[in-house]
Amino acid sequence: MIVVTNTIKVKKGHGETVAKRFQSSKGIDLSPGFVRMEVLFTEGLEEYDELKVSTTWEDKASFEGWVNSDSFRQAHAHRGGQQNGGDGQQSESVMLGSQLSTHRVLVTRQSSNNT
Repeated sequence: MIVVTNTIKVKKGHGETVAKRFQSSKGIDLSPGFVRMEVLFTEGLEEYDELKVSTTWEDKASFEGWVNSDSFRQAHAHRGGQQNGGDGQQSESVMLGSQLSTHRVLVTRQSSNNT
């Protein structure tokens, strides 16, 4: 199993708004080998907001299949450019940058509490 984490930096005050974009699946949950996704907000940063979007996959080939899919291209079509404002006009992007990292899962533990 692997976990792929996209660390996204956005302008201060926009992190939770950007996180809401991940509430709709955009097809990732239908991708073969997809296990789960978590969107984490880093607390305590002063200069910018930071999100970590972690997706868990059965294997690297499954992740690569998602990245090369039409669903992925459609989900990321707005990325990097300007955003469309609610009034139809272009507004400046709140994105400051992102970095992708891939991790092999070596150990997993789950709660043994049944409450």
